[in-house]
Amino acid sequence: MRVSDEDRIRWDDRYGQGDPPSDDDVALPAAFRPYADLFPHSGAALDVACGRGVLSVWLALRGLTVRGIDVSGVAIGAARALALRHAVAPRCRFDTVDLDGGLPAGDPVDLLCCIRFRDRALYPQMMERLAPGGLLAISVLSEVGGTPGDFRARPGELTEAFGALKVLATGESNGEAWLLAQRG
Repeated sequence: MRVSDEDRIRWDDRYGQGDPPSDDDVALPAAFRPYADLFPHSGAALDVACGRGVLSVWLALRGLTVRGIDVSGVAIGAARALALRHAVAPRCRFDTVDLDGGLPAGDPVDLLCCIRFRDRALYPQMMERLAPGGLLAISVLSEVGGTPGDFRARPGELTEAFGALKVLATGESNGEAWLLAQRG
């Protein structure tokens, strides 16, 4: 069994438990709420590791056309159902994608989001996928205010990795690191 197969099974199990997302869950993640006015109202967005699609649906409600990708077919099913419930299914496309092979091919996007998923090998691809003026919103688990571990960013990792972009805002605390940056 490949690592991604193990991940898929683990995440399918996790997303298969519990209640589906509520209407209150459809929102911009807390770290980015003070910067909501920087998020575009139109164009194309890619939501990497989209989970149940709460951010994707928020973006579609805002006016973007969104492609959400995740390793879990269960999460993708929930994301599709959420988009239908909010009447934005025509603006959303959700696909099960093995990110071990990198980001799927596609056109440049005006917004790329990656919330609570960290794969340093994808960082260069994320920057390349942004259209000129495109916005990157990324949030990962962090060692800052948290415990060290394989899935946590070291202090300054996001700023260093995405230094070629214009950093608009960043933060590290309470076990989370986040960055909002724009391609010149």
